[in-house]
Amino acid sequence: MSPAKTVVLSKNAPAPSPLMSQAIISNGVIYTSGSLGIDPKTGKFVEGDAADRTVQALRNIEQILIAAGSNLGNALKVTIFLSSMEYYAQMNEGYERIFGDLIKPCRTCVAVAKLPLDAEVEIELVASV
Repeated sequence: MSPAKTVVLSKNAPAPSPLMSQAIISNGVIYTSGSLGIDPKTGKFVEGDAADRTVQALRNIEQILIAAGSNLGNALKVTIFLSSMEYYAQMNEGYERIFGDLIKPCRTCVAVAKLPLDAEVEIELVASV
């Protein structure tokens, strides 16, 4: 028998495409889809650099976690995709703004050929409820 899955949807984060959920909860674990640095109010990338868009992507994920009954303090694993390792230092700057005082989750960061909407950074996260 498959474990039960609960769909998570926050109106305080950008709406997901029809092909995915913002997050799924299964067995007390929250799995988020990739998040970009998009302002949910405007539907556009936030102004600034990759650091600012990293902060926004994580704020979007934070809203999804809140809708799931959790928070960023419960993050277990973060996966970060960069369109170029040239953005690594800026991404780390933004990442530190969010996770600076928290126990740091496990993390992987990789460069990929291209990201949706030509984003510099996309972030997905796994957290406990």
